[in-house]
Amino acid sequence: MSYSTVWQPLQQRLSSVIVGQERLLERLLIGLLGRGHVLLEGAPGLAKTTAVKVLSQAVNLDFVRIQFTPDLMPSDITGSEVLDKDTGMMRFVPGPLFHQLTLADEINRAPPKVQSALLEAMAEGQVSVGGQTYALDPLFFVVATQNPLEHSGTYPLPEAQMDRFMLHVALDFPSQEQELVILQRARSGVLSQPLPPSTLSLADLQQARAGVERLHMDVSIQRYLVALISATRAPEQVHESLRDTVLVPASPRATLALAQAVCARAFLHGRDYVTPDDVVNLLPDVLRHRLHLSAKARAQQLSVDAWVNRVLDSVKLAH
Repeated sequence: MSYSTVWQPLQQRLSSVIVGQERLLERLLIGLLGRGHVLLEGAPGLAKTTAVKVLSQAVNLDFVRIQFTPDLMPSDITGSEVLDKDTGMMRFVPGPLFHQLTLADEINRAPPKVQSALLEAMAEGQVSVGGQTYALDPLFFVVATQNPLEHSGTYPLPEAQMDRFMLHVALDFPSQEQELVILQRARSGVLSQPLPPSTLSLADLQQARAGVERLHMDVSIQRYLVALISATRAPEQVHESLRDTVLVPASPRATLALAQAVCARAFLHGRDYVTPDDVVNLLPDVLRHRLHLSAKARAQQLSVDAWVNRVLDSVKLAH
């Protein structure tokens, strides 16, 4: 299987359906190929749910959407044990997490116990019910959404769970030209038409994942990547203006997540090696949910993205 014969046509196919969100589509594919979960944040109506549905159809993944609400129970997502009337024994009935692609819609509306159950699934690839553990599908992939504008009835995600997301993608509105295309397609009925059957098999997906893991990353890129993540722990060493701006730095898991993500991006661009541009492109999405800035940074109106840009200007690739 080659990139040009399978994955390039797939990306073109997705872009033909979802207009103006090429970055969103690329991040979803990076998470899928890099074995990492993705958190999407953006206002309603930006095609988050549609993009995930289209992705599941395009790659032939078993898909489920879970609407997270304050009254949700852990068993609603993990499954539960029920009494089998024929045998008189308890048997396990799998919940919606036993799908390959799970869309956790408005994830921050679920209470802490549900978040804990989801954390186990994301971190360990399993769920625990009634003292037993049950393995999830090897392709288990979570895409979660949250609305940045609503806070009433929401629960902040635990730090441990946020850290399990490979990428935190902040979505923006399409341009006027893109929105015009969306309007025209909606009026013509194109958006309501199902995708034609995909020729991509699960074997193709597994082969692509293996290819991403074998992809070459030069030692100089590895050092550059580590230096950027390390800058969260002593930012004043790379830029004096960043002194005392970080409350909680990024852990080594961020380094591993960035390495996985840049390899997946290189693959999606048809390369068998990582470039510095891959690192620069993905660093904000890897740090956006992991880096917690101090009151000093907030007083300076310094966002995480602005903080990352300042570090990128200061940390240079050493050959």
